[in-house]
Amino acid sequence: MADINLKEITLIVGVVAACYWNSLFCGFVFDDVSAILDNKDLHPSTPLKTLFQNDFWGTPMSEERSHKSYRPLTVLTFRLNYLLSELKPMSYHLLNMIFHAVVSVIFLKVCRLFLDNKSSVIASLLFAVHPIHTEAVTGVVGRAELLSSIFFLAAFLSYTRSKGPDNSIVWTPIALTVFLVAVATLCKEQGITVVGICCVYEVFIAQGYTLPLLCTTAGQFLRGKGSIPFSMLQTLVKLIVLMFSTLLLVVIRVQVIQSQLPVFTRFDNPAAVSPTPTRQLTFNYLLPVNAWLLLNPSELCCDWTMGTIPLIESLLDIRNLATFTFFCFLGTLGVFSLRYSGDSSKTVLMALCLMALPFIPASNLFFPVGFVVAERVLYVPSMGFCILVAHGWQKISTKSVFKKLSWICLSMVILTHSLKTFHRNWDWESEYTLFMSALKVNKNNAKLWNNVGHALENEKNFERALKYFLQATHVQPDDIGAHMNVGRTYKNLNRTKEAEESYMMAKSLMPQIIPGKKYAARIAPNHLNVYINLANLIRANESRLEEADQLYRQAISMRPDFKQAYISRGELLLKMNKPLKAKEAYLKALELDRNNADLWYNLAIVYIELKEPNEALKNFNRALELNPKHKLALFNSAILMQESGEVKLRPEARKRLLSYINEEPLDANGYFNLGMLAMDDKKDNEAEVWMKKAIKLQADFRSALFNLALLYSQTSKELKALPILEELLRYYPDHIKGLILKGDILMNQKKDILGAKKCFERILEMDPSNVQGKHNLCVVYFEEKDLLKAERCLLETLALAPHEEYIQRHLNIVRDKISSSSFIQPIFPTSKISSVEGQKIPTESVKESRGESRQTQIVKTSDNKSQSKSNKQLGKDRDEETPHKTTKDIKEIEKKRVAALKRLEEIERILNGE
Repeated sequence: MADINLKEITLIVGVVAACYWNSLFCGFVFDDVSAILDNKDLHPSTPLKTLFQNDFWGTPMSEERSHKSYRPLTVLTFRLNYLLSELKPMSYHLLNMIFHAVVSVIFLKVCRLFLDNKSSVIASLLFAVHPIHTEAVTGVVGRAELLSSIFFLAAFLSYTRSKGPDNSIVWTPIALTVFLVAVATLCKEQGITVVGICCVYEVFIAQGYTLPLLCTTAGQFLRGKGSIPFSMLQTLVKLIVLMFSTLLLVVIRVQVIQSQLPVFTRFDNPAAVSPTPTRQLTFNYLLPVNAWLLLNPSELCCDWTMGTIPLIESLLDIRNLATFTFFCFLGTLGVFSLRYSGDSSKTVLMALCLMALPFIPASNLFFPVGFVVAERVLYVPSMGFCILVAHGWQKISTKSVFKKLSWICLSMVILTHSLKTFHRNWDWESEYTLFMSALKVNKNNAKLWNNVGHALENEKNFERALKYFLQATHVQPDDIGAHMNVGRTYKNLNRTKEAEESYMMAKSLMPQIIPGKKYAARIAPNHLNVYINLANLIRANESRLEEADQLYRQAISMRPDFKQAYISRGELLLKMNKPLKAKEAYLKALELDRNNADLWYNLAIVYIELKEPNEALKNFNRALELNPKHKLALFNSAILMQESGEVKLRPEARKRLLSYINEEPLDANGYFNLGMLAMDDKKDNEAEVWMKKAIKLQADFRSALFNLALLYSQTSKELKALPILEELLRYYPDHIKGLILKGDILMNQKKDILGAKKCFERILEMDPSNVQGKHNLCVVYFEEKDLLKAERCLLETLALAPHEEYIQRHLNIVRDKISSSSFIQPIFPTSKISSVEGQKIPTESVKESRGESRQTQIVKTSDNKSQSKSNKQLGKDRDEETPHKTTKDIKEIEKKRVAALKRLEEIERILNGE
């Protein structure tokens, strides 16, 4: 085996770069969304051990909805990309391109085992530029193929060094081979098939046996006429070690998937659920279809499921000729390679092995898979195809008659393949371009129509999306997902009647009850979302809440492990004011998934509704343990700590709010509540800064405006408070507390009795029974020297609050003054007069309720194309008073009452004639 030189490496890497540089500008499309964008296993906050517990898409292997694709090492490289650039697609595509270049270079080294130098370079170039690889290279999820191929080829190269001098066994390369096979399998399942290639190499290449020789030796041994040669015994030992290692890996793999195969629908792979002989005829026909894609990659499609390839239901179907021709050609090559011992037959044999063995897991011949044809699974089989083509070219080019023509044809193939690959990369630029390119090839696949609709839906182009979804229902009338998509789009267009009809149609297509059979065995988990979507739609009607609950319970009865149904039902039960039942629903969901931060958060909200703040805080903390950046848990746990009144919790509350504004820097609520915390801690300057930041982000922030004004009034900056109050009342002219505070400042600071009178009169227009506003208006009448009017006003106020002693005393004072013959209107300090209600006006207007800014939201399921999250506001009304006062608050109020009583005594002395 000749070593490869730097010039050859540079040539191959340069060709790969020339063909794939434009892939760097593509986004995340198709399966990338589930594997990258929606996969929490990429986030640094997710423990590394979780990668080895979940499948390729981030779903726990124990769940039935898992695809059972166990590729933790591939996910680990995605996580590395996320660490470097988070979700910027360019770095992901760059690493894929590098991996493809590495595979192409290693493949060149493998080719040197069976081809001459020139043919090896040609095979490697054909592999590097073949358009069938765009799905594996430009599609980010194709990295599983690339990584597995690197270790696949490395394992094979290692095994080729296991033969020592005098045909002895070298165990180190064998041990390394077993290790590399395990690594390749952890990148993608087909990595294990390299063991079969090693076995074929050992028997027919390394030992030089042919099939007739093996048959003769075996026959003689069975008849007792001879013994097995020592070299053959050594070969047998090596094969046993390889096979035992393979068996061990298979056992471990079966344990990982917990002896369960993934659940696929008949739409994913129609032939898999078809009767005999349709299933066998169709599966065998798929083999020449895949071979044709390698031979003529002119029409490529990202999705070959559903009706792309019609089923072969009869032996008279003309397509059976293609199957027959393919097997005849394959059989001829197989007989030639196994019967003869020449170099050419060995090359053909290894090419056939590379084509056939890695393809077996995707062939549907031994177990069904979730697709009909997938271009990316041809990545390794194309190596055998390229070796076969290069070997054939070598044979032809040695003949002088065809030498020039062979070079011209080869140059044309490499050039056209390169151009096709470059052009094909642009199809992967976005989901819309990808699925539209697929529709040009195949219009009989409802999934493609659906996916174009999804791409338009993501752009909020619901009208156009609806046309594609409706077309999907026409192409495949029994496609449950298509009807669900139509229903969701109608809902987005606010056409609820049509949406409900579409959901009902999808529901009618669900399998009916069959006694003795479990639903889980016959229903794809995603199809059960039709119950969730329909329930979410009808629950908008308050009179149909029970009907919605019935749908959730029906989904749960069909699949007791349907976590999303418990989540949605829990939120509905809260809406129905049944928090105890909601608690039961969330606890059941937590039994199914204890590592879901959203579930712990939702349970915390339930405990808030149950008036159990300590339990709520425990669950918020649990959510933050699982996801330290859970924004809603950060915010609401901080508010809960703040409202508890416990001083020791305030530093942690502040820390969480700071984390929240770091995650949500444009949310004014975070800054406002930091301001409220600072006010609690008497850090007036800091509180002012936070309140101003909140108002800068949200100019009409009601609570921030009022509490900033209140802060100014409490720190003897009443004149700075006045413009803030003017701004507050411009947005909210009916803000009673703002009017009271403004009237107080106008009376006490501006000496504007008329302005204060207007404020108090405005309050009584909105709320005639407002005692504070009414009493302060009486004070205005007293200031205006209209004692009779003040007397009538105080009588009306006393009727509203007969138990308020200070009102009665003030009424007596006014009456005494009226009856006095020597009445002289005293000049009263307005601050004292305005506070005779027992508490100074601003101080009775306690801080604005935090209810305005609490974001207590339940994470629920939405009727999206996949299970996703949306939020429902459960926060208290922004005008609601804070229901809980701390011990410190009570002491502050008591101090103010004592001060007010002192002022009252002073006023009474003045009124008595001092």
